[in-house]
Amino acid sequence: MTPRKVLVVDDEVHIVHVVAIKLRNNGYEPITAGNGQEAYDLACRENPDIIIADYMMPVMTGLELLEKLRENEATRNIPFILLTARNFAIDDVNQQRLNVSLCITKPFSPKELLRDIEDILYQKELVNQT
Repeated sequence: MTPRKVLVVDDEVHIVHVVAIKLRNNGYEPITAGNGQEAYDLACRENPDIIIADYMMPVMTGLELLEKLRENEATRNIPFILLTARNFAIDDVNQQRLNVSLCITKPFSPKELLRDIEDILYQKELVNQT
C-alpha cells in the first residue's frame, strides 16, 4: 500500500519540519511548501490526500490557497486543515463555504494533529465507500 501524501504548508520552517517528521514516523509521505503558491503548484502536481496549511503566509495566504484549490476541479475535494494564530480565526460561514475540515490554533500538539489527520481521512474513506 502506498503511503498517503500529506501536503504541509507553512513559512515557519520548524513547524514544517516537526510535522513532517511526525507524519513520516507514522507511515505518511509528507510533501512540504513554504508559501501558498508553491503549495498550490504541488497540490495540482502531487494530488495529496490532505493539506495542512498556515493561515498567514507570504505570496498567498492559507485562505487564498484554499479558495484557489476549491475553484480547481482536480483539487476541490482535498481535505484541508487550517493552522491559525489565536487572533486569526476564520468565521463559521467561510469555514463552511470553503469546506475547511478543521481549524487548529497555534501552538498545537503534533500528536493531536496526527490524530485529527487520521480521523479526517477515515471519515473521507467512509463517505467514499457509500
